[in-house]
Amino acid sequence: MTFNFKNILPKSADNDLKGHKLALWGFILFLVLMTLRAIIHMLFEQYGYHDIASFLEISADPDPMPIIYRFFSLWGFAQLIFCLVCWVVVFKYRSLIPLMCLFWIFEWGFRVFGYPLIREEIAIQGMYTSSVTPGVSYAFVPALIAIILFGLSILDKK
Repeated sequence: MTFNFKNILPKSADNDLKGHKLALWGFILFLVLMTLRAIIHMLFEQYGYHDIASFLEISADPDPMPIIYRFFSLWGFAQLIFCLVCWVVVFKYRSLIPLMCLFWIFEWGFRVFGYPLIREEIAIQGMYTSSVTPGVSYAFVPALIAIILFGLSILDKK
């Protein structure tokens, strides 16, 4: 078996995944988790912001938390939009799964390698957080899963 990098951008976007079947089923499971994550951030922003992301409540006059929750909710909505695009790919354009996996690698890979370079001071100072958010401390797990799914999705069936 060899990797076929031409599968990343196929000549036609159809419903024929050229890679291993495990790429499809693994991608679906991964996408279920990412969709649930997006919904929590969007609809249960206070829970996601405080209990999951470990951000502390900020008190001031006027109260800044409603606008912070709104931005957190909008972030969840942006995540949900990308998940919806991925669901369209699963049901209609499976040949684009390698490309979607690559996008997920970029997102989670940046959390692993980029965020520590530009945003580490927020977590270190503990001024706004009670602990490091799981989206940072465990980002290597979805990044690794996305890399594995990407590899499976560009495998030649031959």
